[in-house]
Amino acid sequence: MSILTEGAAATWGIAALAAGGVIIRPWRLPEAVWAVLGAAALIVFGLLSWSDALAGVRKGLDVYLFLTGMMLLAELARAQGLFDWLAALAVELARGSPQRLFALVYAVGTVVTVLLSNDATAVVLTPAVYTATRAAGAPALPYLFTCAFIANAASFTLPISNPANLVVFGGQMPSLLVWLCRFGPASLVSIGATYLVLRFTQRHVLAEARIARDIERPPLRRGGQMAAGGIVVVGVCLLLCSAFDADLGWPTFICASVTWAAIIALNRQSLWPILRNMSWEVLPLVAGLFVLVEGLDRTGVIRILNDLLRDAVAISAGGAAWSVGIGVAIVSNLVNNLPAGLVAGSVIAADHVPAQVSGAVLIGVDLGPNLSVAGSLATILWLVTLRRERQDVTMLTFLRLGLLVMPPALILSIGCVLLSSS
Repeated sequence: MSILTEGAAATWGIAALAAGGVIIRPWRLPEAVWAVLGAAALIVFGLLSWSDALAGVRKGLDVYLFLTGMMLLAELARAQGLFDWLAALAVELARGSPQRLFALVYAVGTVVTVLLSNDATAVVLTPAVYTATRAAGAPALPYLFTCAFIANAASFTLPISNPANLVVFGGQMPSLLVWLCRFGPASLVSIGATYLVLRFTQRHVLAEARIARDIERPPLRRGGQMAAGGIVVVGVCLLLCSAFDADLGWPTFICASVTWAAIIALNRQSLWPILRNMSWEVLPLVAGLFVLVEGLDRTGVIRILNDLLRDAVAISAGGAAWSVGIGVAIVSNLVNNLPAGLVAGSVIAADHVPAQVSGAVLIGVDLGPNLSVAGSLATILWLVTLRRERQDVTMLTFLRLGLLVMPPALILSIGCVLLSSS
């Protein structure tokens, strides 16, 4: 075996171990620890140079800025009572019906995912939903599961609905009109199929639940209004970014920072309590994943996968779309969809592929992660948010539900993309 082959095997082994650590969390250590250890191992063993590792970290700048902005807005909304106010409003609208509250949470999750991204659903909506269920006296998990699954199921409705969309298509991003024609029907099918399966699996819990018909709605203070305004402004900025094919990170970060500064000035508070309560471990997790992908890229995996994809398309574009879409969905659950999307995007960019194949790849990257807790960054963010609320969802619990929810939506969505691209 050549030195190059040995180095490639070692790189793949370290990446696999790091991915396994992120998914399984041995000794209950945070996901970020395993991603960073894997990245560090590549450097220590000489499999990746410091300069290449830093290049990998720099590729994630837009994602870091976007996540920081969203986490800052979420913490502002929590601290200023916006979540408590929204929780009371949700209970009023549900009028004592657990099923109506379930549908309401799903609808709001769809809107938040489409207009603010799946990460926003995990970071901003999940704590609001937990607050609502606690106020209503409802069992929390059915509604929290809704946040996790809709975050991925609706994440290819618009280019901004998932940062992975930008990673997959890169400089070859379709125009907004073309995107809607290609992915709009598939998104509707994905959202509908996911709701039906979720609603069916949670029917017994919802039937036995008893929730309050009305609770006292706290006043929404000026700081809460400003936090809500910041979230709306971010949504408008993201839509504009989508229309003009601009990066999402800086607009999100700047809007969140301005909102934070205005609330701090209004309340004359210290800067640090908000920052101290944010889930900063998410950023090294993402940086570690970018470094791991950089290491895999150096092994020649892009060239190998590109050759395999070209051969499959030559045989049958439709068959290649089904194989690649399902394959990427499975891989996304094994290694997380961020590195899977980075690799898939590099393969797509390396050679022209038919629209149905690139569409199936995107569906696999976005929707496939509904199978496991570590499948997407949004689901990991959802888990981190749950831990802050002292809620714990095990890998097996999520997997059992994901095995029912994800496959029907995936198959139907890929079928829609093939029809719309034909």
